[in-house]
Amino acid sequence: MSETEIPHACDVLVVGAGAAGLSAAHAFAAQGRSVIVVGKVETHLAGRTVALFEGSLRFFRALNLWEACEPHAAPMEGIRLIDDTGSMFPTEPKEFRSREIDLDAFGQNIENNALVAELAAAARANPAITLIEGFLDGFELNYSGARAKLVGGGWIDAQFIVAGEGRNSQARQIAGITVKTWTYPQTAITVLLKHEKPHHNISTEWHKRSGPFTFVPLQGREGAPHRSSMVWLVTPREAARLQALSPEELAGEIQDQSHDRFGHIELDGPVGAFPMGALKTDRVTGLRLALIGESAHLFPPIGAQGLNLTLRDVANLVDCLEGLDLDEPDPISRALRRYERDRARDIGFRVNSIDVLNRSLLVHALPVDFARAFALNFFSAFGPLRRALMREGVTPHGPTPKLMRERPPVFSRAARR
Repeated sequence: MSETEIPHACDVLVVGAGAAGLSAAHAFAAQGRSVIVVGKVETHLAGRTVALFEGSLRFFRALNLWEACEPHAAPMEGIRLIDDTGSMFPTEPKEFRSREIDLDAFGQNIENNALVAELAAAARANPAITLIEGFLDGFELNYSGARAKLVGGGWIDAQFIVAGEGRNSQARQIAGITVKTWTYPQTAITVLLKHEKPHHNISTEWHKRSGPFTFVPLQGREGAPHRSSMVWLVTPREAARLQALSPEELAGEIQDQSHDRFGHIELDGPVGAFPMGALKTDRVTGLRLALIGESAHLFPPIGAQGLNLTLRDVANLVDCLEGLDLDEPDPISRALRRYERDRARDIGFRVNSIDVLNRSLLVHALPVDFARAFALNFFSAFGPLRRALMREGVTPHGPTPKLMRERPPVFSRAARR
């Protein structure tokens, strides 16, 4: 639906038009809801890619969105971990293959810009979704409904609000949800690369004292058959130095850090830099409101968990609200209590485990080095534990939301206002 036909009311208002918000809009539209999305469609993030694991791919396939995205993606058939910390307790490189858990690939890696562009194009073509590329300037939440004020004037009435606008969520603040934030002495340098040697669809992660240094496979293109995305966590001071280098100098440093595993390297796009921090909320719901994505949780890019966790937020929320008449406050309250309960373990486990792993790389202490090496060797040496760890990363145990099951879901039509 075009912005010239903006309605003044909807079933679900989604705040934020990034990958999280657009994914939520498609999911609720498929459930029979009328949806308005308000936010800036950002398709110029330097060097950012998204590794989508099996559950996330099922999500997009169930919504008939993956066919348009797939040409931009590269499969991840393996994950290679290399200890490059210089520890007194070094571990041998570990390699995990998707075939060990009966998958063709752990997932697919796609440029964030391409994913968001395809999701936005599909939203514009969906008559149930109105995409407004603007901003909101206030919210009113009460038992009978919700309202949001557009910057520049005008209000949108909604029965439910999904807050997916990121770490500085205004909707979260208006709902009175407490947030705990912390920072790390790290900056992530991100860039797309083209290189001489093939990646063989294997993601390679070196663990260095400043944090992970990761190459993730990308789809090749004409003139650049071997491409990867790179995320390199370094100190802020080192990040400033790296950003001041010429493209050729930076590529040379990346090649040195990768120990020439991929041969000659060239940059294949602009360089991004993002300070590292984390965020966790005391709850993920408010009055007629639910948080998803970085409005509810944020952590460093280790293990490619970010958007995968977000899509589980969305899929679970859709399940909780399925079939409900959004005019009725009591069923919504019960659904939100279920959503709160369902998301607590998953979010807590991901945020805390990534925090521990990241800090273990930053701490220069023999006991910590020993514990990290012991844990990695232990989990990789025993087949059942090894496979359980891989499955947990790709398709976490626990109830699987409908959108992430192997067969596409059949939704009941939502009660309309």
